[in-house]
Amino acid sequence: MCLASSATEASEFVSVSAPVISVQDLRKTFRTGLIRRRKVHALNGVSLDVPRGEIFGLLGPNGAGKTTLIKILLGIVRKSAGDASVLGLKAGELSARRRIGYLPENHRIPQHLTGRTALEFYGSLSGLPVAEVRRRTPELIDRVGLSNRDTDRVSGYSKGMLQRLGLAQAMLHNPELIILDEPTDGVDPVGRKEIREVLRGLAENGATIFLNSHLLQEIELVCDSVAILAAGEVRRIGRVRDLTQNIEGATITLRLSGDADAIQSALAHVTPKSIEHPDDGIVEVQLELAGQIEVDETVDRLRAGSVSIHSMRRRELTLEEAFLQIVLETN
Repeated sequence: MCLASSATEASEFVSVSAPVISVQDLRKTFRTGLIRRRKVHALNGVSLDVPRGEIFGLLGPNGAGKTTLIKILLGIVRKSAGDASVLGLKAGELSARRRIGYLPENHRIPQHLTGRTALEFYGSLSGLPVAEVRRRTPELIDRVGLSNRDTDRVSGYSKGMLQRLGLAQAMLHNPELIILDEPTDGVDPVGRKEIREVLRGLAENGATIFLNSHLLQEIELVCDSVAILAAGEVRRIGRVRDLTQNIEGATITLRLSGDADAIQSALAHVTPKSIEHPDDGIVEVQLELAGQIEVDETVDRLRAGSVSIHSMRRRELTLEEAFLQIVLETN
């Protein structure tokens, strides 16, 4: 939903170097049950910063605390302890909410509306002038790929079309921060690609995207940085490429040439996963090594044996593999 009251209303701008979202030791405790009320620690000391202009992904298994974190940032849920700021203001303040676009998970749009009148409806809720909404509507409808269905009632929209329209309403007031909860849920592969392109364009124009999704491949394709939550705690945070470096070891493929005995001697400390001879004089060896220290030692042994290293390729984990490794390593 649009959280702005006016696209033309003056707003406070934070320094471009300051994080758009800053969370420090954030905690949220719920109580469940009617008689024996049990404490549930939804967030247990979460800290993270989201830089301006980034597409930032939030990952975690069910019950990790992702939705609770988003609701605290939006002022829907109150924190128990810690600090959270958005756009340089206390999370939940009206002046911050006016500068945020939000697409909730499983959002509902009144069925009698069309794509165009839905945007007018949400714009009016946010205090945007009707003339301004109508001026922006054709561009937004086109950007999300609904140009041919904008006058149809949303009752005939597929789940993917509803997600596209939801994204359009989140962008309606040119927000500085857009928070998206499962934005590509129900969208076909072509639609997901188009939405990724829209998000990249928004980030290139200075907007910050905070994205929660269970589709790890989508996160990997579009996000600059990722935070992984589990049991209310941040297990890992960083650039996507850094997270997909193998945490526990390294799978290395080497293309070598040289004396066969020298190669065998240099690799005597490890059992190769595979050995192939793709070309005359070339040996392709795949090794499973414990980490960077063992990689360096292996290269040193090969050089000491006068073995030529034509290429060395390190296999990176997929984000899904890294996610599972990170979540399960402390369970």
